[in-house]
Amino acid sequence: MANDLFITKSVKDFTDAGQLQELKRTLGPVALTAIGIGGVIGTGIFVLTGPAAAQHAGPAIVLSFILAGLGCIFAGLCYAEFASMIPVAGSAYSYAYATLGEFVAWFIGWDLVIEYLFAASTVAVGWSRYLGKLFQSYNWPYLPESLTRAPVAWEEEASRFVLTGSYFNLPAVIIVFIIGFILYIGIKQSALVNNIIVAIKVAIVLAVIGFGAMYVVPAYWHPFIPPNTGTWGEFGWSGVFRAAPIIFFAYIGFDAVSTAAQEAKNPQRDVPIGIMASLIICTVLYILMSGVLTGLLPYLQLNDAAPVATALMAHPELKWMVNSVIFGALAGLSSVILCMMLAQTRIFYAMAKDGLLYRSLGNVHSKFKTPYVATVVTTLVAAPIAGIFPIGLLAELVSVGTLCAFVVVCIGVLVLRYTKPELERPFRVPAIWFVSMAGVAVCGGMAASLGWPNVIRLVGWAIIGFIIYFTYGRKHSKLRASKAA
Repeated sequence: MANDLFITKSVKDFTDAGQLQELKRTLGPVALTAIGIGGVIGTGIFVLTGPAAAQHAGPAIVLSFILAGLGCIFAGLCYAEFASMIPVAGSAYSYAYATLGEFVAWFIGWDLVIEYLFAASTVAVGWSRYLGKLFQSYNWPYLPESLTRAPVAWEEEASRFVLTGSYFNLPAVIIVFIIGFILYIGIKQSALVNNIIVAIKVAIVLAVIGFGAMYVVPAYWHPFIPPNTGTWGEFGWSGVFRAAPIIFFAYIGFDAVSTAAQEAKNPQRDVPIGIMASLIICTVLYILMSGVLTGLLPYLQLNDAAPVATALMAHPELKWMVNSVIFGALAGLSSVILCMMLAQTRIFYAMAKDGLLYRSLGNVHSKFKTPYVATVVTTLVAAPIAGIFPIGLLAELVSVGTLCAFVVVCIGVLVLRYTKPELERPFRVPAIWFVSMAGVAVCGGMAASLGWPNVIRLVGWAIIGFIIYFTYGRKHSKLRASKAA
């Protein structure tokens, strides 16, 4: 009986015409690339760059971005091959189902809930912080701290939650509901909103890079790799490697392109373009932005939740940009939330269609042609998480869960090359052995460096998922029922 846990779903099953036509195909390569950029540029550039540089890598944060980006490019190539073969909703979940079996697919699908749903909540907390800064910059009345902070915080040294005295983060909850409504009314409307937001935030990022470069102080880049303090992960090369999985959160979102494959006009061509184009564009922007920030201000002074604004404020000639950066951050974080929630609804949809989750999650709205039940559930779960939990704990959970999914994708594409060599591959990963194993090594190494507490949390989450699988999913699996018939 154990062997049937690894029953695989054929590519033909995935590309069944009836299922493929259920969602509306409206997305071209530009829209898909924008979804990728929208999912990636946000918290990384506007929040995490400063603390990672100040606490771990110094000016060498540029190298940390290259290392994290390299792992994502290896995984992205594998995603692109899978997406060209299996152009359906579901991302890594669907790919694992085709190669490594139902049990592994369930684990990855459940893992992706951490990536997308928790990431949406995490970014919503960051959005709330920037909204507060906007109100402060104009001296507008704003909500009290008791309604803009998480009611609990994670105390790392004692490994426990402590009360903060706040009730919940109301702005974070509100933005999740707004994005949920946009997703409910249609993918075309969601893509249009995302394209506009992406254009705004990329323009602001380019403006910061362009104007900021004129005021860079090269002396701030020396030493480029600050000497190690004696503690692993605090500067030196160990700091560069320690910062990589922290800022890896900045890259999460490019794989959201693959979850929209079932709504792409020409998925075999457009999805690989969307994945790789968004990754390359964002990596270049991250490298340039981190270089400018560490050149505008000594890296130890960048330990702030809004490092871009902090760096600009240090130069009187650049203060005029601060409010624009805040608006850009709000727009950028909004598009990240949209892309993460979009991806999560498609994961729920795919798993429900396979019978592994409750059937109603696969229902498609008769008018809007969106998985509306999955959208409602995603919104109702993401909102309270955003309102209750602290951003640091959520971010680490998201990173470790995503890295595990990437490892499975890198392994799965190699497995399928040997088990199903006859399948048509409109896009093929070059140097498959090298890319696959390099992706496993880089992503697996970054996951391990996040520490045992996060691994334990991931195991706890997996146990909850396995309980659901063995009590419901396994019994209602459509693939298992078809094989038994």
